[in-house]
Amino acid sequence: MSPTNYENDELIFLEEEELHQEDNQESEVWNVLVVDDDEEIHSVTRLALSDLMLNGRRLHFMHAYSGDEALKVLKEHGSSIAIVLLDVVMETDDAGLQVARRMREELQLHEPRIILRTGQPGYAPEENVIKEYDINDYKTKTELTRSKLVTTIIASLRSYQQILTINQSRIGLEKIIGSAANLLEEHSIKGFCEGVVTQISSLIGLDAGGVVCARAGSVLDKEDDGVYVLGAAGPFAAYINEKLESLHDEKIITQVSKCLKQKDHIYAKDFSVLYMNSSGYEAAVYVQVGFDINILHRQLLEVFMSSISVGYENVNLFHQLRNAAFRDMLTKLPNRNEFINMLDELQKTSTDLDDHVVALVDVNHFSDINDGLGQEAGNLLLIAIAERLQQVLGPDVRMGRIGADVFGLSGHDDKINPENIAKVFASAFKAGDHTLPVNVTLGLCRLLDENSNGLNILKQTNIALNRAKKSLTANYEYYAPEMEEKTTWRLGMIRQLRSDFAERKLQLWYQPQVDLVNESIVGMEALLRWPAKEGGYISPAVFVPLAEYSGLIIDIGAWVLEEACNKLRILHEKGYSDLRVAVNISMPQFRDPQFIELVKNAVISNKVDPKSLELEITESVVMDEPQIVVDSLKSLKAFGVTIAIDDFGTGFSSMSYLQKLPLDRLKVDRSFVNEVTAGKSAFIAETIVTLGNKLGLQTIAEGVEKREQASYMLRLGCDEAQGFLYAKPMPFEELTQFLDSYRPRD
Repeated sequence: MSPTNYENDELIFLEEEELHQEDNQESEVWNVLVVDDDEEIHSVTRLALSDLMLNGRRLHFMHAYSGDEALKVLKEHGSSIAIVLLDVVMETDDAGLQVARRMREELQLHEPRIILRTGQPGYAPEENVIKEYDINDYKTKTELTRSKLVTTIIASLRSYQQILTINQSRIGLEKIIGSAANLLEEHSIKGFCEGVVTQISSLIGLDAGGVVCARAGSVLDKEDDGVYVLGAAGPFAAYINEKLESLHDEKIITQVSKCLKQKDHIYAKDFSVLYMNSSGYEAAVYVQVGFDINILHRQLLEVFMSSISVGYENVNLFHQLRNAAFRDMLTKLPNRNEFINMLDELQKTSTDLDDHVVALVDVNHFSDINDGLGQEAGNLLLIAIAERLQQVLGPDVRMGRIGADVFGLSGHDDKINPENIAKVFASAFKAGDHTLPVNVTLGLCRLLDENSNGLNILKQTNIALNRAKKSLTANYEYYAPEMEEKTTWRLGMIRQLRSDFAERKLQLWYQPQVDLVNESIVGMEALLRWPAKEGGYISPAVFVPLAEYSGLIIDIGAWVLEEACNKLRILHEKGYSDLRVAVNISMPQFRDPQFIELVKNAVISNKVDPKSLELEITESVVMDEPQIVVDSLKSLKAFGVTIAIDDFGTGFSSMSYLQKLPLDRLKVDRSFVNEVTAGKSAFIAETIVTLGNKLGLQTIAEGVEKREQASYMLRLGCDEAQGFLYAKPMPFEELTQFLDSYRPRD
């Protein structure tokens, strides 16, 4: 193209509508690369377009005189070049087309617009080349008058700007998708809010500082409804979990409050406040950017805020869920689960645990406060205890609420010890209108085993607490390994007892009872036997308390009653119709609402006379819950069952209750019978027999092993006896043989 081609044409400036442009360009110009092997073309192009302005930005020319030079310029500055005016024929006939191909394929420069120019119309590219290499326009140099060149440049710049905007929007959306996905995986409110500020900064391409603020509510366990900083970046990072007012920046305070009030975004020259809301979970994000955010970035940010609002709701819901799982809602202390986690973390992170102690503090008779004063008073008392524990023991002691009325403490032994904890409960607590003194029981455990875990530590501390509850001398106990060994043994025995009972391995043996006058057999006592794995039998003194402790005694007792009545029926059918059977009854059986019916059903289903079943109770059972026992026995006595007190004289009986019981027989304990020796009287045995006679009760002596013991008890007026002198306990098969061959002593 010659210079004369421009001289008669007027340079045309088109009125352009305001186009939104990117403010993060490296310079306020449009970079145009002119590629041509003719120096004159470079000069004429500069002259023709030198005064062209578009959207307030002028053209800046870059020059290359061959295909190779063009590629070098494109490699270095390609991302900032808007238009390439490219000659087709240079060092080769298709040098320009090769530049276009490599520019798109190798250099991956898809935004710059390409305008092909050629002085030889016969070298026009094919249609598929224009499509494949994204050629914006093709002109012969003779066609490009001044007006046509300007029109082509403006059209190409518009196209470039639209492509750039679309690509940047796409990149922004990709960032939104990526950052939103990452944020949706975040479960910590602090981490989520910090991520929001960071991602906003990334979207607008700046390292901006900012804060995320909201009405904290349960998020920070605050009772007030103030606005708090939940997350921050840049210079505001130190204010997380603090009130908004602590920033001491009136502009931030005002604008955040305004955003939360008007529930909409705020854009200004040097800051923006973005509103986030989902299902009522709302927050304001203040971003300090230093310039007015343009329309494109505003759109991206609003899409981003819309996307992550659901994430903000999720972290709030997750926080509530975590609170429900790991925090006690009443006292705001960690609950049992979190306390165990704290102990686990302590074991992992602490290097010196020699002086560390864990304690459980059990409030005595707390249920009486709830029952007597109401649950509200009980709740207020627990809150008051939690507050005073924190106040007296200080921040170095970690604590939690482990159970309804049990608090857990963890800290150095100079803080966690019985004397120090006693100071907490030295004075009464205020619970509403009530002033309540509180006594506690303590279980303590020193952290001596480095390989232990939180659950095991809590278990050991609880073992110590249970021991302390049984102590008559002190209200605390430190854990010792032998405690756990005993507990483990007891639990193992209970499991084995339950298993053996389910497999019907327990046995019922019988010891005959005789009339002391003629030594005829009048009855037998049913005695429970538990065979041991290694042979022999486990003592009833061992397993009966375990059965009572575990509650298994209810089922075992029911089986014993049924079995004893069944065997008694068989004996009656064999002709031993005058025999009775005695069965021992424990306190848990009396507490069973079905106990009375169970006894009656055992008698009725086996068709035995009720008076041939004798229930034996000990004095300790009577004195445990006297009224329950008295009422039950009166009902059974009316049914016809006989009643005996076993081991009489070994407990602490109340004569008033003794008179209330519908008794038939007193059993003199073997320990008093053993006192009978040649030439020596047994005062207590004599007293019991005399008392029985005065009350109109029959008496039976236990543990009679010698003839002089039998003779002595007979002289005292005792009616019956049982013991090795007459027969040992035996299985039912042996009992029938014994009865068949037994002959009373003449």
